[in-house]
Amino acid sequence: MTDNIETNSEQVELFKRQKSKEEMQRQLISFGLMIVLTLIAFAVVASDIPRLYVLPVLFVMAIVQAGFQFYYFMHLKDKGHAMPALLIFGGVWAAFLTLCGLMVISWW
Repeated sequence: MTDNIETNSEQVELFKRQKSKEEMQRQLISFGLMIVLTLIAFAVVASDIPRLYVLPVLFVMAIVQAGFQFYYFMHLKDKGHAMPALLIFGGVWAAFLTLCGLMVISWW
C-alpha cells in the first residue's frame, strides 16, 4: 500500500516537472518571438520604406505583440482566467470603438 502511494506521488511529481518544463519552453519561445518582432520593427523604421507603409505595419505588429503578451505572459491561456480575459478584451473593444468614433467625428 505504501509503495503504491509513493509511486503515485512520484508520478505526480514527474507530471508536474514535465508540465513546468513545457510551460518554460513556451515562455522562452514567446519571449524570443517578441524580441524578433521588436527587431523587425526597428529594421522597418530604419529602412527607407515610405511612412505610408511603415505605420500600418508597425500597428499590426504592435497588435500581434500585445496579443502574445496577454496570452502568454499574463497567463490568459490558463484555466480560470476567463473573467480577466473578458474584461481585458472588453476594454480593448471599448477603446477601439472610442477611437473609431473620434475619427468619424473629426473627419466629418
